[in-house]
Amino acid sequence: MLDLLLVSQFPNVLESARYQQVRGSPLKAFHFVAGLSTGMLSASLLQPADLLKTRVQQSGSESLVRTFQSIVRGPNSLKQLWRGTLPSVIRTGFGSALYFSTLNALRQHVARSHILTSSGLVVASPGDLRSSSSSLPQLSNVANLATGAAARASAGLIMMPVTVIKVRYESNLYSYRSMWGAATAIMKREGIKGFFSGVGVTALRDAPYAGLYILFYEQAKRRFSQLLDVAPTVDALVSQSGMTSTKSLSINFLSGVLAAGSATAITNPFDAVKTRLQLMPGRYGNMITAARRMVKEDGIKSLFDGLGLRMGRKAISSALAWALYEELIRRAEVRWQEKMITVS
Repeated sequence: MLDLLLVSQFPNVLESARYQQVRGSPLKAFHFVAGLSTGMLSASLLQPADLLKTRVQQSGSESLVRTFQSIVRGPNSLKQLWRGTLPSVIRTGFGSALYFSTLNALRQHVARSHILTSSGLVVASPGDLRSSSSSLPQLSNVANLATGAAARASAGLIMMPVTVIKVRYESNLYSYRSMWGAATAIMKREGIKGFFSGVGVTALRDAPYAGLYILFYEQAKRRFSQLLDVAPTVDALVSQSGMTSTKSLSINFLSGVLAAGSATAITNPFDAVKTRLQLMPGRYGNMITAARRMVKEDGIKSLFDGLGLRMGRKAISSALAWALYEELIRRAEVRWQEKMITVS
């Protein structure tokens, strides 16, 4: 009876209350687990594309076709294509876990922040769940950009040592036989700072990429959901109406592909510079010197080396990770809400 009264008089208040009730469930650890599993899966499947990107960016002159041919014509070609999978899985898996859990915490905080919403700088609107396939807090464009950038930058900084090991492992400039061997070699030759080679340019790549990705991703989901004219709320899922899981997955995956492709194209120069710095820190020194030297020696096109590979890999990996992550969270929240209804 109280629900009916609230719906008729204050529909947005009730939607917000239910939203906070579901999001207030003990699912914080699940965001970490969901991010870890989806990150590890995408890293394992797409390692060959990541390795080829590193090799292309490393040379500055070798084409993708020639790089691929040199690998497949060599010994243990299949094994070589998946070289560096372990550090890549650790980096992407735990990086995704940290990223998704941090992003969720930030978005929850912003969604509940009365100061931010009252100032007009952030417009958090849980009721907007009716116009997108997202099971996560719906924020303004500014908030999407800021929370995505902050979460990615913090996760990237924590995982930086593994990132350096991963890039060198994939390169043919080093002959590391194990992660431990790589770590000890870097420590012996370069000290602690060797594990943070290219940290500045990595942050300049990751923070804008993640911020732009979230911005484009949420916009795309909203547009696609409006085109399909559906109402994908958690309540609708519980009552078996509204958006189906298949439709939700399709919208989220397609939105992820478009968002990743756009954000990747914009941030690729930082990725190209990062790779050179992490592989040859002694030669390139810092971000500015590296960029100038790359343009001088290999032309402006060197800043876009590996763009096609990175766009393809990012489009698939980000779309796969985000679509699966949101579906896992959606299902967990539905089960939690059903449990709450049963208990009450």
